[in-house]
Parts: sequence; structure tokens; C-alpha cells
Amino acid sequence: MRKRDLILLIGALAVAAILTIHLTVNNVMSTANWGLSFQTEGSAPHGPASVGQLAKYDAAYLGNTDEKVIYLTFDAGYENGCTEKILDALKKHDVPAAFFLVGNYIQQNPDLVRRMVKEGHTVGNHTMHHYDMSKISDRSAFEKELTDLEKLYFDTVGQEMPKFYRPPQGTYSESNLQMAKSLGYKTVFWSLAYVDWNNDKQPTAEYAYSKLLPRTHDGAVVLLHSTSATNAEILDELLTKWEQMGYRFAPISELFAGT
Repeated sequence: MRKRDLILLIGALAVAAILTIHLTVNNVMSTANWGLSFQTEGSAPHGPASVGQLAKYDAAYLGNTDEKVIYLTFDAGYENGCTEKILDALKKHDVPAAFFLVGNYIQQNPDLVRRMVKEGHTVGNHTMHHYDMSKISDRSAFEKELTDLEKLYFDTVGQEMPKFYRPPQGTYSESNLQMAKSLGYKTVFWSLAYVDWNNDKQPTAEYAYSKLLPRTHDGAVVLLHSTSATNAEILDELLTKWEQMGYRFAPISELFAGT
């Protein structure tokens, strides 16, 4: 191969490599399942999208990593008798939390929802039916999943629903994030969670502490499930442990302060 042809080939390969990297970076959020990679104990993990990438869509998974603050959130697809104890622990510690609820939860547990609101917690939108929203590309269908829940919430509580959205199962697409933003929503992912959702195989308290406490980090957005009997049992002590570590608890609205 002539030298000139070799130089052109190398140049073409370099351009192709740069283009591949560019496309990979810019399409990292096309469709994804939210997951976390913890590099160092006590430090914030990496998600499938960065803080900056999410911010373009009024979305976040992490707060201020220079402040000892925790944003406590719960997902609830149904009620199985654990929420009252969770609310009692939150009240005892004067801790605000966000509860991301689906339609059947609000329909079947209006008194609990009203208690959440009365005690200063945020009730967020977890969609009406808990579908895989990444498979919904039609804007009207996506919007209906959120607005139907808004109406149900208003009919139950008598207030407009706060505009915070969590994709069911953490499955999302870039277009979903854009649609949520256009509807005025802030999308909330998380930076700390553990396997607490399987009611047939609930973790021990010791296991829960071993997964949560070493990974606690500044600015953590914590996801727990209010269906977990373990969470209901340990929450009082867990909050105490976090307080002893020097953390304060902030409402989810603070996560987006200034945006």
C-alpha cells in the first residue's frame, strides 16, 4: 500500500472512531434500565446517564455531593400493611419523604395518601398502571398515564399533584424524559437502593444495613419500597444511624432547587 493511501486509511479510521464515540455518548440515554455502579464505599455511584445528561431533561438521581444530605423516597405499587409503621418512623424523626404511587394504591388506600400529605410528605407520580413507559412512544398515551393519576390524586386529596415522576422499574427512554419535562415534571431516579421488593424473600435487618450503610453518600437519593416488612421494621433505627452519621433529610423539591 502506498504511503499516501495508508495515511488516508488511518485518517478515515480515526474519523470513524471519533464518530462512534460521539454517537455512543449522545445516545447513552436512548433506552435504558436505571442501574448503579459503586466504585468506592461512601462515594456516589455512577448511573447509566450522568448528572449533566439528566439535567437537560429536568431529571436527577443525585443531590449535592458536597453536603451530608439524604433525599428519602419510597415506591409503592400496592399496600400490604407496612406503610403506617413507615409513616410513624418518619414522623418520630421529623423526616420528609417522597412516595411514588400508582393508581390502584391511591384508589385502595385514600386515608394513607391523605396522611402522607397531611404529615408533609410529597406524593409523586409513578403512573396510573405501572407500565414499562420506555415502550410508550405515543405522546398522548404517555401523557394519559400521568394525567389520569393526577386526577385521581386531586379527587382523593383535593390538591394538585406535585410534578415529580419516577419511571416504573426505572425503565425509561430519552423521549420519555423529554415528554415528562414538557408536561412540567421533574424525573427522579436514585443513587442508593437494595433488593427489598421481593415479599417472598425479605432480607434480614443485618443484610439491609450491610447494603445501605456502607454505600450511603452525600447527596444520596434513597429508594426503598414501602411494601417491605424489613424496611418497616428497621426504618426507625436506620434513620437514627443516618442521623448519627451526620446526615440531614431534605424534601425532594430541594433536589431541584435552582433549576
